[in-house]
Amino acid sequence: MIAHVNISKEDLRSLIDTEKVTFAGNTSLKIYGLLSCNSGRRMKKENRVFFKDEGEARREGFRPCGSCMRAAYLEWKRRS
Repeated sequence: MIAHVNISKEDLRSLIDTEKVTFAGNTSLKIYGLLSCNSGRRMKKENRVFFKDEGEARREGFRPCGSCMRAAYLEWKRRS
């Protein structure tokens, strides 16, 4: 997990381009989603973190976004 405030714009772009970062999360709400998610783009930079994959996000205790990851969210909700 990489905090947005701890990484430069250039380093983040490189991680995204090489697919070392594929999801973003909100530390306040414990929600993760796609980098392209409109809901995720509105969050404060100090609350944003980045993950390599879904497994990392889930291990950190985050749940799928109900907007950009609807099917995964509904499955998570069903299991909860």
